[in-house]
Amino acid sequence: MAGQRGFFDTDQRLQWFSAAGDPLERLAAVLNFELFRPELNAALGRRDRAKGGRPPYGAGMMFRVLVLQTLYTLPDDQAERQLRDRLSFMRFAGLALRDAAPDAETICLFREQLVRAGAFERSFARFDAALSERGCLAKGDQIVDATIVEARRPRLTQAEKDLVKGGGAPGGWKPGREAITRSGGPN
Repeated sequence: MAGQRGFFDTDQRLQWFSAAGDPLERLAAVLNFELFRPELNAALGRRDRAKGGRPPYGAGMMFRVLVLQTLYTLPDDQAERQLRDRLSFMRFAGLALRDAAPDAETICLFREQLVRAGAFERSFARFDAALSERGCLAKGDQIVDATIVEARRPRLTQAEKDLVKGGGAPGGWKPGREAITRSGGPN
């Protein structure tokens, strides 16, 4: 029947995001977020849950929320809203449709705990370094999208760089446009 929901609607939508090149899926594939868990757990100093109470959200999932906030420049209330609304955000954070998303206050308290423990800056410095090691850069503060792009890799060897710094040219180099225009023709 038309208009009736199917069992696989969400999966089909996520497959469409994947085929379209979901940048968050690429980020999750490039970076193992488990790298951050030991430092985050140590900074949070979570107490024994034997006394009861609602279990806290996982530190890894909450760090992913902070990454989303940073990449998309979201305040806490918008991060909460987007986590409830956007399938790509849910998938990146590891939330299913049936899961409760952290609210704005929970996000704020998590960040404050990391800041107080000095782990916020260290974790994001490690995040940037881990991306860089894999040849990627996180480009945030975009109006529409946050994108993970492959960083340009140097093409010259150290010996070629030294030769260029000394005024020479590696073998096989052709003069650039600037050299042609300055002298009226190729050197």
